[in-house]
Amino acid sequence: MRQEIRIAGFGGQGIILAAVITGKAAAIFEGKEATVMENYGPEARGGACSGTIVINDTKVDYPYTTSPDIMAIMNKASYDKFRPELKKDGILLIEEDLVTLDKDDNADVYKIPATRFAEEFGNKIVANIIMLGFMTGVTEFVSFESMKSAILSSVKPRFKDLNDKAYNRGYEFGKMSRRAGKERRSKNR
Repeated sequence: MRQEIRIAGFGGQGIILAAVITGKAAAIFEGKEATVMENYGPEARGGACSGTIVINDTKVDYPYTTSPDIMAIMNKASYDKFRPELKKDGILLIEEDLVTLDKDDNADVYKIPATRFAEEFGNKIVANIIMLGFMTGVTEFVSFESMKSAILSSVKPRFKDLNDKAYNRGYEFGKMSRRAGKERRSKNR
């Protein structure tokens, strides 16, 4: 089954690394086929950037996303730019302190204060890892173990403990949010 994912934010948030780790989790640790595409502006930090990941059980015949099933957005400019691409029944994950939803947005939205959580660890740079944990906890598109292995094999040894804690924090928040979302949807039926 083909799945399309877009992770977007601004340069300096670790967006491209998050996309590469996601592809690694799917391809190396889940044994699926995956492609990762990077897109960023000319600015080194602060400019728009995104990474797209296509995951499939068989060969990926078209490596570009057309309408992502999952979208993780880390800033408002990325939300404004990429939100229209989200599949009609797709899942939208947002950094709640940096993204304000349009009033008429009716997507299946899950919010996390990833940057605030990262600040609790004393390092804002792990907000991307918290978002990966959140995305895994909400969507279960790869297993907890596969994403964790991809993260820990992608960071320097001295940062493994910090990234492990950040990932676990995001994952637990994602599981909690998924349960709350299911309860909310069942009440609205």
